[in-house]
Amino acid sequence: MQQWEYMTAPLIIHATKQILDNFGEDGWELVQVVPGPDGNGLVAYLKRPKG
Repeated sequence: MQQWEYMTAPLIIHATKQILDNFGEDGWELVQVVPGPDGNGLVAYLKRPKG
């Protein structure tokens, strides 16, 4: 059975693509983007296979 590791990361609006591209190069897959605490910015939820 596949196991996953997860990470959350803040996203800076003017650099979202660059941030996500960097995570993608490290094997992270974007799962969801949600508003940050108190509506400040965005938070990305990412996953990648464990191992």
